Amino acid sequence: MTSDFDMALFLRPVLKGAHATRQRHIRQAGRMHEAIRERWGCATPWSWKKKHTRWFFEHYLRYSAPATVYYYELTAGLIRRRRESIKLTVSSIWISAHQAVVSRN
Repeated sequence: MTSDFDMALFLRPVLKGAHATRQRHIRQAGRMHEAIRERWGCATPWSWKKKHTRWFFEHYLRYSAPATVYYYELTAGLIRRRRESIKLTVSSIWISAHQAVVSRN
């Protein structure tokens, strides 16, 4: 069963490098998403917590080669960076709106 969440669209702002590298990150992020969604019911990376990614690395990838785990760690870093960039954008918009309201008063 596939989900409606578009991981390629989610990661697009933080993906850099060769086409093959970008495709690998999208593919691995999709696998992470499916595994976490099936196990924990988290529909999007926005709802992931540390315990979800820790479970993925400690249990889902427990028999994988060290190189595979390393590449998944790189992908997890991109997901983390994307989530943080959105949080910063939302908080800066909120601060700007708050300052505009305060300056009117």
